Amino acid sequence: MKETFNKPVQATTTLIQRLVKLYHPETLREKGWLWASGLGSVTLIVILYLIGVYWSVEPNSFNVRDNTRARLETLNLEPVTGSYTTATLLTAMETLLNKPGGYLSNDITPPSLFLDNIPSWEFGVLIQSRDLARSLRNDMSRSQSQSLENTDLATAEPQFNYSNDSWIFPATEGEYNKGIAALEAYLIDLSQTGKQNTQFFARADNLRDWLAVVEKRLGSLSQRLSASVGQERINTDLAGDPSAAQSTNTPDHVAVQTPWLEIDDVFYEARGSTWALIHFLKAVEVDFQDILKKKNALVSLRQIIRELEATQESLSSPVVLNGGGFGVFANYSLVMASYISRANAAVIDLRSLLSQG
Repeated sequence: MKETFNKPVQATTTLIQRLVKLYHPETLREKGWLWASGLGSVTLIVILYLIGVYWSVEPNSFNVRDNTRARLETLNLEPVTGSYTTATLLTAMETLLNKPGGYLSNDITPPSLFLDNIPSWEFGVLIQSRDLARSLRNDMSRSQSQSLENTDLATAEPQFNYSNDSWIFPATEGEYNKGIAALEAYLIDLSQTGKQNTQFFARADNLRDWLAVVEKRLGSLSQRLSASVGQERINTDLAGDPSAAQSTNTPDHVAVQTPWLEIDDVFYEARGSTWALIHFLKAVEVDFQDILKKKNALVSLRQIIRELEATQESLSSPVVLNGGGFGVFANYSLVMASYISRANAAVIDLRSLLSQG
């Protein structure tokens, strides 16, 4: 065991010794400055590549219950209805800013400039976080349509909707941090018994309205992923309503295909979106547990989570493969689309259950 452990240590030590020897002034003088410049360029490229690989590692999942309790324990507060959903949204946004490399979508310097997978992942998380923040502000924190909105959520929601790629005047990170601070203020007031004006209403209609947005997001992702291979689809824009009309006429058959250079972007956006959604659904399972049990919908919610968890499996290839549907090579986008489509169908069933008396 000791010998096995020492092998990588010895290899690293040998590499360092060789680099020191290569960069020794006498060696540089012997080889010439042209050789030294080439060596420096190669070394810089290797370093940037290794940093890029490290920054491209997707964050791990976290335990929703433990995360919420730990966050509130530092404030000497206990979880209440709504604490889990709010704290999970907070952690998702903080993860965007504090993961290895920080927030990369607005970086304009190497190696971030050459990375596109993790910024696409960030965008997927951001879209789901924006949807939940909007639902918190407009529905879950209000008792009825004419009730006053929470001032902290009225601050947080537009901050999260700030441009995702602004690097200066102001930077995206600064705006999102303002939203995080406002959302944390809401969480603190929510968990204090004396703050009766700060509420979270775990009602079936509030959950159903948020799931309606989730349904549309998953449906769109599924369609974009499926378009990794060229398809000719029947136009169903006006299906189901004989009196429906649209602004511009479109053909009965539409050719759809995701551009080759955008396939991995769509794939990683889906990975980020489902990563966030898994955590949000687990938080909803806690905060809306009584409603879900009453509607006999708890199992349906857990099935959605299980389908989405399959989207987080590790890739066995360094690139997103785009083989044919029944070809020799795999098509990762179609596999991802399959899981998301099944989760989307389960969301539709869950919304139907919640609408029943």
